[in-house]
Amino acid sequence: TDMQKEGVIEPLTVKEQAIKSAAEAASMILRIDDIIAASKPKETETEKEEGKEEESETPEF
Repeated sequence: TDMQKEGVIEPLTVKEQAIKSAAEAASMILRIDDIIAASKPKETETEKEEGKEEESETPEF
């Protein structure tokens, strides 16, 4: 069907804006994810080993 005869007109600018908005939202999500990952303290090798030793020392019932 002819969309102009039906009265449906969707300008290209609407589609362009939707794509730009989606790209910006995805970019922000990735940035926030990077910030969260960077803010987590990194465990050193000795801390990891100490954690394993503590787990093995606890008695199991």
